[in-house]
Amino acid sequence: MNNFTFRNPTRIHFGKGQIARIREEIPADARVLITYGGGSIKKNGVLDQVHAALENITFFEFGGIEPNPHFETLMKAVELVKQEKISYLLAVGGGSVVDGTKFIAGAAFYDDDPVEMLYTRATKVTKALPIGCVLTLPATGSEMNGNAVITRWETKDKMGMFSELMRPTFSILDPETTYTLPARQTGNGVVDAIVHIVEQYMTYPVNAKVQDYYAESLLKVLMEEGPKALKDPTNYDVRANIMWAATQALNGTLSLGVPGDWSIHAIGHQITALYGLDHAQTLAIVLPAVWSYKKAQKKEKLLQYAHHVLGLTEQDDNMCATKAIEKTREFFEQMGVATRLSAYGLGEESIPAIVEKLRQHGRLKLGEHGDITPDDVAELLKLAL
Repeated sequence: MNNFTFRNPTRIHFGKGQIARIREEIPADARVLITYGGGSIKKNGVLDQVHAALENITFFEFGGIEPNPHFETLMKAVELVKQEKISYLLAVGGGSVVDGTKFIAGAAFYDDDPVEMLYTRATKVTKALPIGCVLTLPATGSEMNGNAVITRWETKDKMGMFSELMRPTFSILDPETTYTLPARQTGNGVVDAIVHIVEQYMTYPVNAKVQDYYAESLLKVLMEEGPKALKDPTNYDVRANIMWAATQALNGTLSLGVPGDWSIHAIGHQITALYGLDHAQTLAIVLPAVWSYKKAQKKEKLLQYAHHVLGLTEQDDNMCATKAIEKTREFFEQMGVATRLSAYGLGEESIPAIVEKLRQHGRLKLGEHGDITPDDVAELLKLAL
């Protein structure tokens, strides 16, 4: 196991009725901006609960934050923050709303052009507004980390960033807020969480048994509960297990002392930016291709995953590793997330633009060994056609 330092100060309020705890977290004299996405929180009663919790606190609202939030939209929110002298941000929605709110928090105090935050990965952020979160879609883990991914629509760039200053102070996780999610979003969320886990797990062994076994337990939970959520969307226990597993998938615990891959995300981001696919859809496409292309390098962990998570018993190692990849593909399909470019109307002609975006962003050495070049991406994406 490699050396590490760990701290996660985000406070979690988990369970039924916890939205009311907002009033304990936000100062009474705060000027709050509620941020949200397409408006589903108005239909399912979540926004009403938020309003009740903010009784006697001054608040404003900013809606319309897109899936894969757009820089251009978020800058309108930054203008509102400055105009109304906002002192606290409250993100109500899924990972895109939380990510977008993190950007708003940092951009509000950014002296230069905030677009730089995208290309410097937010490393120049020195001050940010405090953020609270009411999560309604478990997937990204953004409710308990300092990560954000923002799309600059004008240039078709999707960029990841990180800052401790953009980490939520608190997050509310009430599984009942997920009951009305469409099946597509439920499936996407489970796939997203699984890929977060394996980006930190499916590399090479460093004898980090705590992290490995914890990752495997989370994978089992998501694979057991995901299909149940599609069949029985209002099963509280199922929704609760998925919600907490998705948060644990990317709150920093699994990455401690182990190598990470993240090539799947790096490639998937370009597909979303260029062709508009859902984030999880791109991950489901790229993961089997990366694992197949790098099967020899990942074989030890593939076999561990095959035995510990999938329960495979094949004696031939190569056959077992191959079957583990195919079983994972089958699970994604079971969750309603297609795993081939062709399923989204994309063919081999789409690959050069994806590769060129990676070159533009300097993503020239991907993977846990830094041995996936843009040329390799072009080849492995052929496995995803």
